[in-house]
Amino acid sequence: MATVVSSTPSSPTLNAVSPSRFLISELCELLESYLEPSEVKHVYRAYLFSAEAHEGQKRLTGEPYIYHPLAVAKIMAEMHLDYQSISAAILHDVIEDTPTAKEQIKEEFGESVADLVDGVSKLTHLTFSTRAEAQAENFRKMMLAMVRDIRIIIIKLADRLHNLRTINVMRSEKKRRIAKETLDIYVPIAQRLGMHKIRVELEHLAFQAMHPLRYGAIKNAVRKNQKNRKKIMREVEASICEQLENAHIESRIFGREKNIYSIYKKMRAKSISFSEVYDVYAIRLLVKDIDTCYRTLGIVHNIYKPVPGKFKDYIAIPKKNGYQSLHTILFGPKGVVVEVQIRTEEMDVIAESGVAAHWIYKTEEDETGSISANASTRKWIAEIMEIQQNTRSSIEFLESVKVDLFPDEIYVFTPAGDIIVLPRGSSAVDFAYAVHSDLGNTCIAAKVDRRISPLSTRLENGQTIEVISTPSARPKTSWLNFVTTNKARANIRHYLKNLQREEAIKLGERLFKKSFSTYNRSFDNIKQKDINRLLESVKLDSLQDLYAEIGLGERVAELMIQNLLAIEEVKPKRRRLRSSKKTPLTIRGTEGVVVNFGKCCNPIPGDQIIGIMTAGKGLVIHRERCRNIDRKNAFKDKWVTVSWAEDHGQDFVAKVRVETVNQRGVLATLAARIADAGSNIDDIVFEDKDDKSTTITFAIGVRDRKQLAAIIRTLRANPNVLKASRMRA
Repeated sequence: MATVVSSTPSSPTLNAVSPSRFLISELCELLESYLEPSEVKHVYRAYLFSAEAHEGQKRLTGEPYIYHPLAVAKIMAEMHLDYQSISAAILHDVIEDTPTAKEQIKEEFGESVADLVDGVSKLTHLTFSTRAEAQAENFRKMMLAMVRDIRIIIIKLADRLHNLRTINVMRSEKKRRIAKETLDIYVPIAQRLGMHKIRVELEHLAFQAMHPLRYGAIKNAVRKNQKNRKKIMREVEASICEQLENAHIESRIFGREKNIYSIYKKMRAKSISFSEVYDVYAIRLLVKDIDTCYRTLGIVHNIYKPVPGKFKDYIAIPKKNGYQSLHTILFGPKGVVVEVQIRTEEMDVIAESGVAAHWIYKTEEDETGSISANASTRKWIAEIMEIQQNTRSSIEFLESVKVDLFPDEIYVFTPAGDIIVLPRGSSAVDFAYAVHSDLGNTCIAAKVDRRISPLSTRLENGQTIEVISTPSARPKTSWLNFVTTNKARANIRHYLKNLQREEAIKLGERLFKKSFSTYNRSFDNIKQKDINRLLESVKLDSLQDLYAEIGLGERVAELMIQNLLAIEEVKPKRRRLRSSKKTPLTIRGTEGVVVNFGKCCNPIPGDQIIGIMTAGKGLVIHRERCRNIDRKNAFKDKWVTVSWAEDHGQDFVAKVRVETVNQRGVLATLAARIADAGSNIDDIVFEDKDDKSTTITFAIGVRDRKQLAAIIRTLRANPNVLKASRMRA
């Protein structure tokens, strides 16, 4: 029997206009419907404790503060959360807004409730230089607390939801800031956890607060459109119900409207008008099992023709947050387009409540007895821990997590047919790391649908990806320019961090041992006990640590040599350390991440060069005439004598400025001449001087000054070139 639950499409139910003074008696009555009496008493004790702690405090609405935590607890109770979560919801502001300490809550209500309250509380006892830093650190604390217990984020979402329901009492600037934060952070978290009902209301209220005029315009358009569609939607629902009854399929049918913020996002993303949004209205069909879902789909397609390319099977391939449903868009009566969603009752609960569906279905606990999230959520939480371990600041952590909160997804396949879910825009490197970290670290190319493709290739839905790897391959810095997932980014950064230390040790050892020749000494003749004394004086544990600091520019090799030779000298009258001419350090260009070339002067083989040890960057090579080092011997103790090796192993970037007449095809001609000279163009910058001439700056790769000079002569030979020269710092 098909049951029509709602024959008229309607907006998502929002409780923003409901009475805010929700009483403890009403909460207890709601809790008694699914909790044990002893658990309800525990919640009531939490209410008494919170009411006393907040005594005398009022919200901006003018009502006693206790009504806010009670309202948050009601939102939690409607999701059938456990008594500890409800108690923590009632107590969630006592640490932040009252003198109450975590230890008091632990003593009264147990460690679990105390940890939940502490996880939700902001960092009120720390000061930050900017609002962004404070927000990022609070976000980090909340997310890492969520790793320990998923209920923390559910409480925070409920807290944010009630704050939005009462946001109209705030000044406009603060309303917009809170609304933006909600759309940037809390809505994506709710989406990722599959909490559709919470997400929709957060979006609705935040959009209304942030863009009231746009909200009003779309709401009016939906209202006007609704009057014309009611009769058609009833006809569609009646036709579907009749055919399902004839097939003896039991179902429930709902009509719904797409929420206003979703309509706005689609209009902006696709640059379309309201009339071009297909799925403003939808019908949801709930049936008993998966087999019936597909049978129902066939019946629906027999009644109305489906729109080609608009069918999505989220049952066979669920979304990251566990969402499952069949989606199809139909050509209804009079050309009206209608979306139909078909799912089981259990899928519907999970779709609406997401991770909170655990408490509705009372699914099993993990080995420790604590609540465990579904598999996809656990995987995401593990990724959050990995991000935390590989980020250096709270702001970097926030930005990293926001990258995964959470773009549209694509579904690609391994050669064995396994499905890998990735954010839209992911590359073959993202795919490799999603399969396994070791595969990502050693990949060199990929086959996309059996065709060899670069690792930077953007993947698309339905493609089959085969990663080609070799044990000797390693991650490259350039990968950070195109990877999308944080697992890939975190692994690449972790490898590069270790690589930087390894290369810093190698460079530091070269600089340290090379400096001995300045004093006509050899490192091999230095005694270990003297080295140990040097390490003790600079408070380092090993010679490797000293090499690393020298290589990274934290210490100067020559000063370390002087200290070491002074330690070695045991005679009462120490002889003066005489230095001879310095032996230059040879530069090949293949030294790695701790040897960099100044972007101000772009040195190339053949230039007279100087090296400067720069803290954190290592050795930076400049041209001797670079203006950035011409400071009357400033920082001369960090200068390193360097020279080019005869067998330098790469191309170097040089910048050539060319002034040309304004004429069609000039750029193509110049680019062809540069290519014919055996050089690649890395970048082009235009600067219009006047109507008659244009200045173009080419960043090109060259082997040395001879090749650069040949390229400049070739460019000057073009009749359209007025002037061509190498750019200097």
